[in-house]
Amino acid sequence: MEQIKSPTELEELRQGILTQRDPHKRYITLCSGSACHASESKLVAEGIEEEIRRQGLGAEVEVRRTGCHGFCERGPVVVLHPEGTCYLQVKPEDAPELVAQVKENKVIERLLYTDHATGEKIALESEIPFYKNQQRILFGSNSNIDPKSIDDYLAIGGYAALAKALSQMTPEQVVREIKKSSLRGRGGAGFPTGIKWEGSRNAPGETKYVIVNADEGDPGAYMDRALLEGNPHSVLEGLTIGAYAIGSHEGYIYVRQEYPLAVENVGIAIKQAERYGFLGKNILGSGFDFTVKVHRGAGAFVCGESSALMTALEGKPGEPRSKYIRSNIKGLWERPSVLNNVETWANVPLIIDNGADWFTQFGTETSKGTKIFSLVGKIANTGLVEVPMGITVRDIVFKIGGGIPGGKKFKAVQTGGPSGGCLPEKLLDLQVGYDELTRAGSMMGSGGMIVMDEDTCMVDIARYFLDFLADESCGKCVPCREGIRQMLKILTNITEGKGKEGDIELLQELCEVAKEASLCALGTSAPNPVQSTLQHFRDEYEAHIKEKRCPALSCKELIAYHIDPDKCQACMICARNCPSEAILGGRNKIHIIEQEKCTKCGTCLDVCPARFSAVTKISGQPVPLPLPEEERTVVRKAKEVGVS
Repeated sequence: MEQIKSPTELEELRQGILTQRDPHKRYITLCSGSACHASESKLVAEGIEEEIRRQGLGAEVEVRRTGCHGFCERGPVVVLHPEGTCYLQVKPEDAPELVAQVKENKVIERLLYTDHATGEKIALESEIPFYKNQQRILFGSNSNIDPKSIDDYLAIGGYAALAKALSQMTPEQVVREIKKSSLRGRGGAGFPTGIKWEGSRNAPGETKYVIVNADEGDPGAYMDRALLEGNPHSVLEGLTIGAYAIGSHEGYIYVRQEYPLAVENVGIAIKQAERYGFLGKNILGSGFDFTVKVHRGAGAFVCGESSALMTALEGKPGEPRSKYIRSNIKGLWERPSVLNNVETWANVPLIIDNGADWFTQFGTETSKGTKIFSLVGKIANTGLVEVPMGITVRDIVFKIGGGIPGGKKFKAVQTGGPSGGCLPEKLLDLQVGYDELTRAGSMMGSGGMIVMDEDTCMVDIARYFLDFLADESCGKCVPCREGIRQMLKILTNITEGKGKEGDIELLQELCEVAKEASLCALGTSAPNPVQSTLQHFRDEYEAHIKEKRCPALSCKELIAYHIDPDKCQACMICARNCPSEAILGGRNKIHIIEQEKCTKCGTCLDVCPARFSAVTKISGQPVPLPLPEEERTVVRKAKEVGVS
């Protein structure tokens, strides 16, 4: 098609697309994000499409393969429109029944969501607690459009904000509107976006850059991936508006190598936008030129830091540099550069289209809008959730997440990725906002949220995150390189029962040095997991060090498995399944565990029938139990000849 040369032509195209679409035609949306793709969503889609053809329903029903719906644990997710019936964990073999029921307008009960609290089946997506309690102003479009179709994006108002900015607003007015919205960077630091843009706009020099940070490296976090996969045009539109605002004509999308679907979809979107005239020369007849290139990162966590990312873009090793001058003044190739993450850029079209006042109705005094979180861990409903700033941690965990499974007790939630902090139960009513989380000893970060239950050892959690950060540190500065390594060594010793007096004080000192003297945010924020767990769970550290005991019964070196002779039924199940052959005893004879051989894998606990519950996990080594002479003879003989 010919390129669109004006906002008027854009609206004519949009109306033409809508005219060709039958508003009464039923359509089926199927999540085709990475998580559902791994659960055979492609086969489900092909099965549904084949059934529609076979049953002659092509004129009545359309299948739309969309981006991530958010409820990743229950994928593949299928939603029938316009009624909004939601089916979860759909399999390829469900396709014939699903299409037949669509034809007959009936519901398939077994594929519906079952409420954890009431056991009630819920048919409508909008009534499922996971979705009902969200505010999906940004992420909601993901589940309705095909990310490979620019027409789908145009049909929901896509590129209207760009047309408005180019035809009705000066660059200065765009910057003022973003400043008025109080949009803060969603990538971690929460720096005011409008102020960053204003700095670059006013910086000297003709050549300026805008950059999308899609180097999402936090364990368990995939918000940016889902947006880039599911709605790439929203990111491109926001990036183009930002380029117009600061006077840039060249943009980059820095995306992780591990995100092939995101790379594919954004590549398709760029070609479509160029073909329609939303990228390239004289965009929408405004005289503004702008091009975008995709750069695939090598996967280093530290490249999420602004200066390290820009260094990598320049073709050098991804290492941070001292920022005596901010990167929005002197960044990529020493030129003014605006770097924001995927979610930040995707918010820009919404703000320009609807106005800053609309955006500020969501959130707290200092944290406006909504935030997408990756809700994972020991929680009933895992996935991506979009909530207004100011919502409490309790509402996210229990209203949206459905609480802790298995009747376990909530213990902590870790926010902000590996450099974030752990918040205990007493802070469940904390409002989620940049400043609120920081004051509590954690951080917003990119939006990771990991829930932990009573079986989680907080010392081991701190060790786990420090282990990750030790590997991902670029090693350029000593406080980070050596500080994290020494903290990890101390934490490892504590979890292995080798902790000693003074370790806690040394950890605190190392935290302070790393926080004050590290070169970049990786080092300055690395102490957060240690400091927050020390602040809220110091008693667990002391139990490990002074009593050589893990209260959560998690640290392998500080636990043991024991068979209760009063409960043991000598069924031989644990002995047959023990991989280290550490269980002695015969049929109809009491079993015991040889602690010297036991690898503490927990298999015996897992396989012991629930009606017996003879195997228990205890802190420390079990006290030797007196056995009758007959049983001691059995044990001696078992040691001599082995147990079959």
